[in-house]
Amino acid sequence: MNHKRTTTRKELKNKMATVFVNKIQNLPLDLQDVLLDDLVTAFESRIDALRRASLTMHCASVMTESVQYETI
Repeated sequence: MNHKRTTTRKELKNKMATVFVNKIQNLPLDLQDVLLDDLVTAFESRIDALRRASLTMHCASVMTESVQYETI
């Protein structure tokens, strides 16, 4: 699994390099690499946070649906 994650990070990094080529081309190559790595890390962190939030919202929705209310 770690190999797959590494491959996916490399692919994502390459795609971001393609997208941002005009914005980062004036930076030295080592800084381009650091920036792209930071962008991938931030993107992955944001995706993980959204997944957790979505799961939390789904669980709250399921719990709310299973609660029965009694009118007094």
